[in-house]
Amino acid sequence: MSARPAGATAEILEAADLRFGQVGIANVRVRNADPMALRAALEVRVNEAPALFERAPVVVDLSFLTPQPDDGAVHALLDAVRASGLLPVGLAYGEDTTDALARRLGLPLIAKFRAVYERAEREQPADASDTCAQVEAAPAAQPVVARGDEPTAALQHHQPVRTGQQVYAQGCDLVVVGAVANGAEVLADGNIHVYGSLRGRAFAGALGDKAARIFCSEFRAEIVSIAGHYRVFEELPEEFAGRAVQIRLEQDKLQITLL
Repeated sequence: MSARPAGATAEILEAADLRFGQVGIANVRVRNADPMALRAALEVRVNEAPALFERAPVVVDLSFLTPQPDDGAVHALLDAVRASGLLPVGLAYGEDTTDALARRLGLPLIAKFRAVYERAEREQPADASDTCAQVEAAPAAQPVVARGDEPTAALQHHQPVRTGQQVYAQGCDLVVVGAVANGAEVLADGNIHVYGSLRGRAFAGALGDKAARIFCSEFRAEIVSIAGHYRVFEELPEEFAGRAVQIRLEQDKLQITLL
């Protein structure tokens, strides 16, 4: 452990704390180097779900652009992201050139969104709506958790998740024994089970697992998402409001069914 710098008195250190925490963040995968096309694609998504994306912090992933744009072009892309209503806070970790670019631009690299996670998808044709950019809801970088390749257990949360709180199950399912309040968030790399009222936001399959599902005893959610595919509820469908439901992804569309 490095020594504390000389002159760093307790009085000075009381001026601020520096801590790691769980922060919800989204990933913008840039698929088109045209700033106008990027802005148009993102504006559609922001307008579809303003409660989720308006002024949301985002990580910008340039790994789908070959070759990597020069500094001026990247500045134009970042301006397009800002103009759409999103706030870029860093670049997704990629090649060494991305590291150098981030240093020149004075932006951090966010290792959670490493390009290795996307290699398989590069070989797959994108939907027409994804030709310019894709916004994916996902949690920010978290401390490493030692787990096997497949989830073998679930994180059990035995208290209600209150407004403003966020619970993230990294590498496993999440079980909430209680309610999830309006303005609260629950996230999991696997499935989410809520044995109570789900009134806030639920993000399952946070690292892209399309087989993940959301189960709840009383459905009143604001937003649900599986593997980045989301749905915002200004008004709940009458047949599902207050009922026990499961939510799954089928052909890249969210499906809700009664339990």
